[in-house]
Amino acid sequence: MELDPNEMRKVSNRLKRAQGQLAAVIRMVDDGADCADVVTQLSAVSKALDRAGFAVISSGLKQCLTDEENGTADLQKLEKLFLSLA
Repeated sequence: MELDPNEMRKVSNRLKRAQGQLAAVIRMVDDGADCADVVTQLSAVSKALDRAGFAVISSGLKQCLTDEENGTADLQKLEKLFLSLA
């Protein structure tokens, strides 16, 4: 099973932005930046990662979890994946 390449390109871009944000946070910590600024930037990284996770879920979760034998989604698996991002 392969997810929609256009959607996954968007997810990849989000993750690359989050990677850059995280690198900036690490530099801030290494440079002794203000605690409030570090926390603010960590929050931004966290939200970017959450958005990427939810984008993956929204674009392909039903396809990922559908039981091919009877065509139904495994709702317990779906709930577990959603809660893992909460």
